[in-house]
Amino acid sequence: MERDVHQTFAEEVGTALARSEEPAPNEFADAVLQGLARKPRNLPCRFFYDARGSELFEEITQLEEYYPTRVETALLADHGAEIAAEMGDANVLVEFGSGSSRKTSLLLAALAAVDTYIPIDVSEEFLAQAASWLEERHDGLAIRPLVADFTSVGALPLTARRRRKLGFFSGSTIGNLSHDEARAFLAHAARLLGKRSAFLVGVDLKKDPSILIPAYNDAHGVTAAFNLNLLHRMKRELGADVDVEGFAHDAVYDEVHGRMEMYLVSRKRQLVRVRGRTFRFTDGERIHTENSHKYSIAEFQALAESAGWRPARVWIDEDQLFSLHLLRLA
Repeated sequence: MERDVHQTFAEEVGTALARSEEPAPNEFADAVLQGLARKPRNLPCRFFYDARGSELFEEITQLEEYYPTRVETALLADHGAEIAAEMGDANVLVEFGSGSSRKTSLLLAALAAVDTYIPIDVSEEFLAQAASWLEERHDGLAIRPLVADFTSVGALPLTARRRRKLGFFSGSTIGNLSHDEARAFLAHAARLLGKRSAFLVGVDLKKDPSILIPAYNDAHGVTAAFNLNLLHRMKRELGADVDVEGFAHDAVYDEVHGRMEMYLVSRKRQLVRVRGRTFRFTDGERIHTENSHKYSIAEFQALAESAGWRPARVWIDEDQLFSLHLLRLA
């Protein structure tokens, strides 16, 4: 790693790489070839988060239009003491899709009993940055990172076994999953966290499209660059012959399904070549790259209950943009 990170952390990352079911090197290639061959075409949103994609997403979270990060951070700051009161004896915090872990610092500050933090993320570079940043702010915190896809990580480090755990899944990432996928993930998290655990989940609420659409198509073009980075990644990693400028970013709200949808739209008739295969695009043809489902309070609680969790508390901002749900195992 390029950054000056403690050797113990480097050793933990090495252990995590060996245990965390790291995606096979050809997984991205397989997903691209299969997704471009489908009609309609699609690319899985989990491939947004290479190093460059993760950087761009962090820029998105700073945008005025992108309210989820700002509102969720305020909820954690305002209600941290209440969350801590609900989970006073939890001593392990497990974060799914941890990213930069900036919001997590607020939660760690409130949870006085927590002495171990397990961030799970696909980006080793972001895990290293986050660990270094948190070590400076939380003396005595043991950080045990897992480089993994949070939906399929098989086991937590041994130091977390037989200890009470609080799961944390922020940023409304649960919205990127279909309802069936979200239910499966919540059930998987229940098995991973174990008995007496709880789960704090950030969930974006349903609202007017005039607020939603700018959050996914900002005036500065950062979200567009984030979406188009998938094509740049194809060029970098797969040697794809693709005219990135021949595609445009688009974001639309599907009111029937209650979700935002992101697409890469071909600006012209063109060919895209990847690993010896050629894909013909018509002018206006789309590649679906992401869904972001929005929920009412009742809808998410019903989903959580169907996965074995019992809704315990919910916190909502005064503008009713975003919610934090505390779940317990039923």
